[in-house]
Amino acid sequence: MVLLFGFILPTAFGFANSELTTEKDGVGTIVINKSGNDGFDRSGTISASINGHYLNVFFSESLGEVSVEISTVSGTTISFTIVQTPTGYQCHIPNTGNYIVTFTLQNGDEYYGEFEVTE
Repeated sequence: MVLLFGFILPTAFGFANSELTTEKDGVGTIVINKSGNDGFDRSGTISASINGHYLNVFFSESLGEVSVEISTVSGTTISFTIVQTPTGYQCHIPNTGNYIVTFTLQNGDEYYGEFEVTE
């Protein structure tokens, strides 16, 4: 019975965490989600945070070239760049509002995070 719960609980929490829709997980940290359910989930290797008007991104593993697109929630792109990982990236976002950062890997896998610039 204990063994059964040992397998079920982590799985249940994993599914719960993959469905997070909150913008932030703690102070300034942006929750990164995977678009779609296919392939290996690499969202744990991408971390992002917002500090005032600065979006900071860090890749803890080499994922090859990754495109980083920052857009408004209405879909207007405000920044697009390609970074070589593992590195960091910082972008100044001049206006307050709600935004989405999208990371696209070379194999087509997409990850995203929603955040708000308030100051």
